[in-house]
Amino acid sequence: MTHEEKAVENFLAGYNCAQSVFLAFAEDLGLTEDFALRLASSFGGGMGRLREVCGGVSAILMAAGLLYGYTAPDDDQAKAEHYALVQALAEEFRRENGSIICRELLGREGPEAPVPEKRTAAYYAQRPCARLVGSAAAILERYMAAHPPAGQ
Repeated sequence: MTHEEKAVENFLAGYNCAQSVFLAFAEDLGLTEDFALRLASSFGGGMGRLREVCGGVSAILMAAGLLYGYTAPDDDQAKAEHYALVQALAEEFRRENGSIICRELLGREGPEAPVPEKRTAAYYAQRPCARLVGSAAAILERYMAAHPPAGQ
C-alpha cells in the first residue's frame, strides 16, 4: 500500500487530516503509531480547526523535518537548504490543490468551534479532505523516492 493510500484510509477511518498523513509515514520515521498520532493531533483542521495551514501539509513538513531536517542552530546552510525543501513541498501542494490554507481549500471562513463534526457520509461528501491528504502523502512519497533519506 502506498503512503497516499494509507493516508486516505486513515482519514476515512476517522483520523484528522494531519494524523492521517503523519501516521502513513510513522514506520518510515521510526515512530510508534501512538506517538505519531499524538504529535500530529494538534494540526488537524488547519491547526485545531483554526483553518490555517492544511493539516496534511503540516504533516509532510513535520515528516520532512524528521527525515531531512537540521539540528545545529548555527548551520545557516543546512537551515536554508531545509527551508528550501519546506517551500518546495508546500508549493507543490499549492500547485496541485490551489492553496495550502485549510479555509481556502474548504471554501470556509476563519476559525471554527473546536468541536469536530461527526464523520458521516455527508461529512465526507462535502469535503475534498480525503483527496487532499492523499495528495500531501504522494508529494512526500515522491520526494523520498527521488531523495532517499540518510540511513534508508
